[in-house]
Amino acid sequence: MRFFKHQEQARAQTRRLLVLFVLTLLLLTLAVNAALALAWWLIWPFAVLGQSSYPAYFFHVNTGLTLLFVLGGWGLEASNLSAGGVKLARRAGARELWSSSRDAEQRFDNIVQELAIAANMKPPTAMVLAREESINAFAAGWDEDDAVVAVTRGALEQLTRDELQGLIAHEFSHIREGDTRLNMHLSGMVFGLEMIFNLGRSMCEPNDEGDRTLLALPGIAIKCVGFLGWLAGRLLRAAVSRQREFLADARAVQFTRSKEGLGGVLRKIEQLAHAGHAKMRFSHPAVLHMLLVDAGDSLSRVSDGWLATHPPLTERIFRVYGRRMPPLPVTAQEQAKRSGMVFPE
Repeated sequence: MRFFKHQEQARAQTRRLLVLFVLTLLLLTLAVNAALALAWWLIWPFAVLGQSSYPAYFFHVNTGLTLLFVLGGWGLEASNLSAGGVKLARRAGARELWSSSRDAEQRFDNIVQELAIAANMKPPTAMVLAREESINAFAAGWDEDDAVVAVTRGALEQLTRDELQGLIAHEFSHIREGDTRLNMHLSGMVFGLEMIFNLGRSMCEPNDEGDRTLLALPGIAIKCVGFLGWLAGRLLRAAVSRQREFLADARAVQFTRSKEGLGGVLRKIEQLAHAGHAKMRFSHPAVLHMLLVDAGDSLSRVSDGWLATHPPLTERIFRVYGRRMPPLPVTAQEQAKRSGMVFPE
């Protein structure tokens, strides 16, 4: 795998998408002004007879309120996500390791410490999603001091040491590249864009008597513009997330100097997806875009769409190996572990 080339491509594409994010906010502000200007002229004969122009500071107020809703919503959502990586992981169902009594969790902790030394990073807090039998993981936190790496019980039981190392190296990349912080900011921005849509919807709602006021007309305009802005925000956030997954895959190969580690993880997940065992039982909305692979059916058509937060597994595997690779069956020993039998490490 030409991991340096793939890393630069992913970073360049991310920069372009972030510029589009800023342009989306600017276009949304212009669209809100245009929509309200049109609505003003439509209701003007009934609302302010005798006035031949817009009220004073009409566009200034519209622009200010639009930015207030978007940036205020972004700040509100970001504050909800900034409680800390450990608290967010706990909300997602993760717990601290029982490394003194569980060999698999001790192995996980050892790998985290080894990769932290190799990457010259502060070791993140290692946690496990003990109720999840699928193979998955996520990283959370604003920075290295707040970082958490959580893996599922299925990953601990069904992956070899090299594969688990590749999976954890992928999550280390998200921390090192600031992806956890970026994802939280983008989620906040999308929430802010959604607030514009919610504002328009509330303006369209009837009063207690069941009648709609003159606010319904500008409300429809704001609702339409807000929906388009929210949709554009979600599309861009998903596109950024897919590029960061490609970047993390390349960084994982660089960290471990092996494509078989992460490659084996992705191929096993593909095999489990074919068998219908890749879906997670519980997926907290705040960490959906932070997971190693999509929490649902990774082979579904929906996961390959523009709103998908993760690239298709087949494309990720192709980039890791440089060629098509078949799914990797889970061994008989690993299948037995899925059934509850315990083998010595």
